[in-house]
Amino acid sequence: MTSMGTLTRWEPIRDFLGLEGRMARLLGDNFSRLPLGENFGAWVPLVDIYEEGDRIILRAEIPGASKDDIDVKVENGTITIRGEKKQEKEVDSETAYRIERFYGTFSRSFVLPTSIDAGKIKATYKDGVLEVVVPKADEAKPRKVQILGG
Repeated sequence: MTSMGTLTRWEPIRDFLGLEGRMARLLGDNFSRLPLGENFGAWVPLVDIYEEGDRIILRAEIPGASKDDIDVKVENGTITIRGEKKQEKEVDSETAYRIERFYGTFSRSFVLPTSIDAGKIKATYKDGVLEVVVPKADEAKPRKVQILGG
């Protein structure tokens, strides 16, 4: 008689990040020099972008960063968020039990879906969340067209 094992849900992202961590510990500083692509091993903030009336809202989770370490730039209809999340204290990987949080520089760029009024963009950073409010340009706002009789 055989016993049934416990089913474990496969989470490929978790497994991939675990592999990345093991490779970094194994290869040390050489890991960051491997030709694996610009963003491999880097962290990026999670972002929501949605329309709300006559504006576009972008919300990015950047916990642990200072607002002075975050830069928001809009150019040619593309919004770019760059910054750095600094580690409070250097932890020796040989004495650490677990290091899962990400630190370092990040950059995310998004093409905005409509014409915007770049001069009226406002950004706030509170409780680890960056919120950028991007007003639509007057020509991008919906207008009701009157139908004339003929």
